[in-house]
Amino acid sequence: MEGEADIVVGSCSKPCGPLEEYHIPDYILKPDAQQLIVDHAPPCPVVVFINSRSGGQLGSSLIKTYRELLNEAQVFDLSEEAPDKVLHRLYVNLERLKMEGDILAVQIWRRLRLIVAGGDGTASWLLGVVSDLKLAHPPPVATVPLGTGNNLPFSFGWGKKNPSTDQEAVKSFLGLVKHAKEIKIDSWHIILRMRVPKEGPCDPIAPLELPHSLHAFHRVSSGDSFNMEGYHTFRGGFWNYFSMGMDAEVSYAFHSERKRNPEKFRNQLTNQGTYAKLGLKQGWFCASLSQPSSRNLAQLAKVKVMKRPGSQWEELQVHHSIRSIVCLNLPSFSGGLNPWGMPGTRRAADSEFTAPFVDDGLIEVVGFRDAWHGLVLLAPNGHGTRIAQVPIESVSSSTKARRTTRS
Repeated sequence: MEGEADIVVGSCSKPCGPLEEYHIPDYILKPDAQQLIVDHAPPCPVVVFINSRSGGQLGSSLIKTYRELLNEAQVFDLSEEAPDKVLHRLYVNLERLKMEGDILAVQIWRRLRLIVAGGDGTASWLLGVVSDLKLAHPPPVATVPLGTGNNLPFSFGWGKKNPSTDQEAVKSFLGLVKHAKEIKIDSWHIILRMRVPKEGPCDPIAPLELPHSLHAFHRVSSGDSFNMEGYHTFRGGFWNYFSMGMDAEVSYAFHSERKRNPEKFRNQLTNQGTYAKLGLKQGWFCASLSQPSSRNLAQLAKVKVMKRPGSQWEELQVHHSIRSIVCLNLPSFSGGLNPWGMPGTRRAADSEFTAPFVDDGLIEVVGFRDAWHGLVLLAPNGHGTRIAQVPIESVSSSTKARRTTRS
């Protein structure tokens, strides 16, 4: 994995001003709209992306409120239009207007902020799009917690509870966005290699409909520098965390179930309950009884780290009881819990570890035996098994050779 830095804005507590401060004229948003002369530029122009399918009915309600308060053309429903197309169109138009000497376009380009309302996957989707555009001046992103876990908004001070959708609540949030300070976040790119089995199917990977949070996750081409003979190699990216093992299996089951039956996922509490039920069904709470030891991570994968940039790769000695490894970029997991904790100085094992931050260029690698082990996070100073804390370009994972079958 290698790290970069994207910008997210953290919350503040100053009151908001008039809504003209956030308004963007039509001709900035729509290339074919009539150009207008505007006396002054808005101090905090915003483009709003809302996932109408998030938070039960809250997403649709938020869209309605934002469109009542702002220019309808600056509020987008992600179920109808993808953010990459929206931002590409906007920035192409801004560049054209800047070339024509439009002062308002220059000021909006400098001051623009994005708002994204949805779950962690939706927020990561937008961060991925902004990262891919490789803009000279990327806009900061403010996140509205509208999902099940809301770990990304929580890490930046926006809270973790689904918001109110009335006009006063939206005005208040816009005020927070206007006065929020910019904070960078590490952006991690992952390369995953799976050894081609000597027996069994030629392609061990069944077709998957991956969530947007696995940004740009795809198999590399034969000409890619990361391609290696005898391996299936994939590349992707993440901002929150990347996990391997049983909890990843539960997470994907949740994602698939929500895709099949969206009407059953109407609110945050129901979603969290479904998550727990899937964990029980998958045996995550009784892994030692229901799952063979061959499901332990040490039997399935190798994890290597580079403790200093440019040094040799070192294989981690993962304890045989570990069934899940989480690579953390945020000090928040599973709805606000901190698996890494706050390492002290009393224990020799913790002397090399530091507290986690979103922009420290480090990733924390934590292990769990099962869901019961995860319950230690509810206790004061509780944490998972700290395995490693390593810098940019520092983690490698590959599956061991084994026969694979499809059900």
